[in-house]
Amino acid sequence: MGNNCLGSSMKSAAEIVPQEFIRGCGDTAAAANPIVRLYGPPNNALTCYIRFALLYKSVKLSFIPSETPHFGSDSPAIRIGTETISGSREMLLRYIDNRFPHPPLALSSRRVDDDETTSLVAVRVVALQHKSVLWHLERMLRWAKDLATRGGRTTVDPAVGTPRMELRKFGKSYSQLLEVMLEHAQMEERVLFPILEKADRGLCKVSNEEHARDLPIMNGIKEDIKSAVVLDLGSSVCQEALSNLSKRLKLLQEHCKHHFLDEEKNLLPWLEAVELNKEQQDKMLEQLLDVMKQTHSHLLNFFLEGLLPLEALQYLDLITSSSDKIRTSLGSMLLMNVK
Repeated sequence: MGNNCLGSSMKSAAEIVPQEFIRGCGDTAAAANPIVRLYGPPNNALTCYIRFALLYKSVKLSFIPSETPHFGSDSPAIRIGTETISGSREMLLRYIDNRFPHPPLALSSRRVDDDETTSLVAVRVVALQHKSVLWHLERMLRWAKDLATRGGRTTVDPAVGTPRMELRKFGKSYSQLLEVMLEHAQMEERVLFPILEKADRGLCKVSNEEHARDLPIMNGIKEDIKSAVVLDLGSSVCQEALSNLSKRLKLLQEHCKHHFLDEEKNLLPWLEAVELNKEQQDKMLEQLLDVMKQTHSHLLNFFLEGLLPLEALQYLDLITSSSDKIRTSLGSMLLMNVK
């Protein structure tokens, strides 16, 4: 189970949560709560945002597309029983939290400070991306160790199917993580690093080298998974392949921890010192998200699973703090992920 409640599919017990499980994510709790009806324009960014936020709560959500304004505004409206409320995003999130306290979401409604530059917003966005990647790496490593211990002979959860089916699911999960990681690295290399290099040549040399260094490890993990799937499960050869898989994942995790810490401490803070005007900063954030289109469309749920609910909504707040273009784009992405 991930940090949030977005994923509906059951997962192996080997996928141990690195952090404490968030209360209120169970079907029993959901059954005890009343139906929450959400009214609003289906393509409206705020409607999509509130629909997305409600996915974190243990509620039965019924979305009713409606173009009719509620209380004289275009804001979406929430109805629980005979009670209906409409208003700003902050008001709706507070109301949701008051009715369904776990996990808390309303603090994420704090807007980016007016004096906070887009450069600083970009730094916070990248830091949250780092956190999601590290969470998924920890989950994959624990799962891989569990697979190696079992030697591919048995499964611990019937929901994942046979041992070979579990290995394929493991491979799919790693492929998703690999896509996020590669897009993240491309985003840094194509958008952030050139800006820093223009201000101080050679500043990003080490980070670029570390990106290149980890590619063989990442590809090696992919090949290890392919090998394990076709091997005779339970054999010594298969067990050795699974053991090698765990070792490679551990090495990749250690490299990423060091790499991300170094970037956040010694590289990204310099973005604030680069004197970009408001238009240039907005363009930087738009380019950042444009490179990571896949992560922010069909892999958005997977990506946000690596963050706590509060952090996930904070992430969405940050990437919509810049321009109308980004807000419109995000609305479309959220719509794809809540359907």
